[in-house]
Amino acid sequence: MIEYEGYLGAVEFDPETDSFHGTVVNTNDVITFYGSSVTELRAAMRESLKEYFAFCQEQDREPEQPFSGNLMIHTSPELHRRVALAAARRQVSVGGFIEGVLDEVLAA
Repeated sequence: MIEYEGYLGAVEFDPETDSFHGTVVNTNDVITFYGSSVTELRAAMRESLKEYFAFCQEQDREPEQPFSGNLMIHTSPELHRRVALAAARRQVSVGGFIEGVLDEVLAA
């Protein structure tokens, strides 16, 4: 992974072109870049994001921000019920409960 201004790029090797292909993974918009070295990948990602920001400005819209703080998950109704009950027992919201659980797991 490489990062630029909070945007994360995942990189894969493309044997057909003998180069690397990257995709910004923390937006819904499609932002890609290519390079043959880490230096080229970093520069290409920066350039792709600058082009993305310029495009958004031309379209009079805000660029999608990485990590908005909204995390949508899909789960079974049973797990949803269990999470809601656990949150209620702790007198916190479902979102607050899930945030606490994720914090614990990721800190371990």
